[in-house]
Amino acid sequence: MQKLFKSCYNLDKKCYEKYKLTEDILMEHAARGMAEYIQNHFDKGSSVLIVSGVGNNGADGIVLARQLHGTYNVRLVVPFEVRSKMAKLQLQRAEALGVNIVKELYDSDVIVDALFGAGLSREIDKETQYILHQLNSFKGHKIACDIPTGVGEHGNLMPMAFNADITMTMGAYKEALYLDESKDAIGEIICADLGVSRKQYEGESNTFVLESFDLKLPSRVVDVTHKGEFGHAAVFCGEKEGAGIIAGMSASRFGAGLTTLVLHEKINHPAYLMHSTVVPENTSAIAIGMGLGGYFESEFLQKYVVESHLPVVLDADALYAPQLLGILEQKNREVIITPHPKEFAALWKRLTGEIFTVGEIQRRRFEMVRRFNDTYPHVTLLLKGAHTLIMQEEKLYVNPLGCAKLSKGGSGDVLSGLIVSLLAQGYTGIDAAIQASLALTIAAKNYSGASYAMLPADIIDEVRNLEDF
Repeated sequence: MQKLFKSCYNLDKKCYEKYKLTEDILMEHAARGMAEYIQNHFDKGSSVLIVSGVGNNGADGIVLARQLHGTYNVRLVVPFEVRSKMAKLQLQRAEALGVNIVKELYDSDVIVDALFGAGLSREIDKETQYILHQLNSFKGHKIACDIPTGVGEHGNLMPMAFNADITMTMGAYKEALYLDESKDAIGEIICADLGVSRKQYEGESNTFVLESFDLKLPSRVVDVTHKGEFGHAAVFCGEKEGAGIIAGMSASRFGAGLTTLVLHEKINHPAYLMHSTVVPENTSAIAIGMGLGGYFESEFLQKYVVESHLPVVLDADALYAPQLLGILEQKNREVIITPHPKEFAALWKRLTGEIFTVGEIQRRRFEMVRRFNDTYPHVTLLLKGAHTLIMQEEKLYVNPLGCAKLSKGGSGDVLSGLIVSLLAQGYTGIDAAIQASLALTIAAKNYSGASYAMLPADIIDEVRNLEDF
């Protein structure tokens, strides 16, 4: 996993003051990161269009033009008069070297957006929008310098934004790159060093970006064992019993030694899942909410869920039930909640009285997760999305591996099953949420069928093929 920062301003300042590195040196290395990417992926002589803005982000682009000049067919466009001291200096250097500075925009093998970097807090003007429209219409491979123009300082998407294939962020990973609404504009994220190692550049952080390499599966390496050593997951089946069955199948697939569906009446379910009208005595974790409806009586829920000491996953309908939400106050219990944005908005209203639309939740995802954690630090919150946010005890983890294949009913039920399986096997709440989230997203990416065709059962099948990295 990688550290994540709200801003790199103080990190750059440390380079200036502690390491005696100048702004000029950092700029050379920022451009070198982009140059090396281009050199590794495109043949010499390929055409490169670089569009640079008025400030230091534009200066990074100008330096890139100088570094590639002579080896690549570089065309530099500076549509506005440069303003920053470094931008003026870098433009003078580029002109002295004979870099081809043009006024027209041309489709090229590589297109680099260096108009505005991180920290843009105002709407871009009509002229910039027109430039972005032209750049987006080109077919070349698109690279954003630091952050795509049109993505604001907090990651919010403006009416027009550069649609990058890759974004080369400078120095460290930034939160603004991981807001759901901007994911498609940002593309793949690569971090460039700025003249010192990442270890030296970065400081302390309680926020992290998860990677595929962080997946650690509940592998069985000892032969002399029995099913009781791998936990017993109890999954509540409600009015829409299919959701509970999916979660139960997922829990069993992910290693739970035993999995029981809790419901009043026997239904048709896979033979490897058990059925009980109560929570079995040897249960080690429970999951409730998937398709729950009003199926269970209040007294039943009070006895077997609210007053239980067992680790619990609260999902879907459980997040609308005041009786079950009382569990959030239980500080000596592993509690995981897994809302999607609409469920989180309803949950937040019930807990605080504040009303937010789903759009507002999405635009303020980091803020809202942290606000929840301020009140319920012991609860593991997993806020679903293209970038899933997972937080407990002031530490926040971002899973950026979500994909459109998961946008189908039942995917969340699979996730709940994966989580309760790990809880049953003895994982902590935060570790269960992290590993289950990674397993879900990686399994979905591994699905080889059409992007629209994946079913919950397909995800469960892919889970069996996962491997530790």
